[in-house]
Amino acid sequence: MKLCIRISKSEHGGFVACCPSLPGCVTRGKTKEQARENIGEAIKGYLASVGDFVPENIANEVILEV
Repeated sequence: MKLCIRISKSEHGGFVACCPSLPGCVTRGKTKEQARENIGEAIKGYLASVGDFVPENIANEVILEV
């Protein structure tokens, strides 16, 4: 499964990572690499919590960093 993730600099320092396909799936990290690791964990937790409620179009997403 491929998902779109966006990693950007935070106004308050560090980086913010989100997955637009999964509403509310947002995390932070002191470094870009840490934000990438954190969003991976957040995505796993999100998908585990929603179970079968995952939209079908997720399989068509592409990994993208901004």
